[in-house]
Amino acid sequence: MAVKATVLIRPKEGILDPQGEAVENALPALGFSGVSHVHVGRLVELEIEDPSQLESMCEKLLANPLIEDYEVVTASA
Repeated sequence: MAVKATVLIRPKEGILDPQGEAVENALPALGFSGVSHVHVGRLVELEIEDPSQLESMCEKLLANPLIEDYEVVTASA
């Protein structure tokens, strides 16, 4: 039985995030205020038969563990 997994990937705390900074700087120009600490990440959705492989997939391909944190959320497909 396949398991649906979502992997949320974000820059680690203290790592430069130019996309996040660009969004944070653009929001006031669009009339939005009170927004800070914006981080832009990635979302990967997949179905996998053996969820025990997810950690290895994240470490080897989906995320760069030196500069990114990731979170895996699973649900039965």
